Amino acid sequence: MPSSFSPASFEIACSTGGYDIHIGNELLDRELGGAGERLVIADRFLAGTLAARGIDAILITADEHAKSLDRMGDLIESIKDRQATRNTTLIAIGGGVVQDCVTFVASVYMRGVPWIYIPTTLLSMVDSCIGGKSSINVGRYKNIVGTFHPPRRVVIDPALAQSLSTEQRIAGLSEAVKICMCRGPEAFDAYLALRPSPTMDETGFAAVTELCLRAKKWFIEIDEFDRKERLILNFGHTFGHAIEAASGFAIGHGVAVGLGMLAALNLGETLGHAPFSDPRVTTFRDHIHGLLASVDGLVAHLAACDLDKLMDAFGADKKHGREELAVILVNRAGAVHRIMLPRSEEMLKQVANAFSSLKSIPFAR
Repeated sequence: MPSSFSPASFEIACSTGGYDIHIGNELLDRELGGAGERLVIADRFLAGTLAARGIDAILITADEHAKSLDRMGDLIESIKDRQATRNTTLIAIGGGVVQDCVTFVASVYMRGVPWIYIPTTLLSMVDSCIGGKSSINVGRYKNIVGTFHPPRRVVIDPALAQSLSTEQRIAGLSEAVKICMCRGPEAFDAYLALRPSPTMDETGFAAVTELCLRAKKWFIEIDEFDRKERLILNFGHTFGHAIEAASGFAIGHGVAVGLGMLAALNLGETLGHAPFSDPRVTTFRDHIHGLLASVDGLVAHLAACDLDKLMDAFGADKKHGREELAVILVNRAGAVHRIMLPRSEEMLKQVANAFSSLKSIPFAR
């Protein structure tokens, strides 16, 4: 039976002229049936689905290793082996790993070819599908290289979220609430009014997706190349990337960002940003706690994170300066903001304490 949500379309303005976002039923099949010179690059998980539609796709095993710089050459060779030209449109189908890989290779293959994105995870639907960034790992450094290369369009079919695991849905909602918190009280209250939950139906996921993408649209259009306002969307990411790395990626990106936001709140309290005068901060913290409480094994994965590895990964983050640490915190009034802290022994000790505080939270075992 068709879902009751209304299709939505809007444009993201950018330096390349802009691109359209479409959210609606059965858009996957409609896009895959399009004409022209096209090449599909997809998550290997979708191999059977695509084969049943007669599509011979280049398949990617969508793990953290797939988005490393030394794998990009193999992907580019595969694209060339399929006789892709400058007129070929690449169609990326998958989550954030597939998106990062295709954004990057589309930006450099024959000095740039068009691409279309069909996100299949809630995290990529609500957040990463717009903005045009690729983030590629080099050695032990996460997301240290990348490009800006916006897609021609983004096509979102919320029905795809129904096949996701509970943890994948939690990952997406963790990023969704981050965007709305960063955008301000109106967006955050609108998010809460949707009663977001990992068990919501596709109508609910569609509404959350549209709200979050419209909120993120403001950041992208005012700061396309990530130099000022858009930087606060890194809320939770510096801590989160360190948690991903120290856990050997047993803790996935969205869940790690949720944990990273809690660590940032703890650091802010230590630095005198508490007590918070805006009750939304308490509501925000409680919501993150509630989401992460349903992630199986999180306590064990956190316990296995070595503090030295956490600190090494945190210190190597590309957003820091040589003498300063770039952190995203919440001020007393509840606004998310970016500040630079001295890279001193005392400050690093406070960061370590923020990481350690996560291990005392009673998440699911």
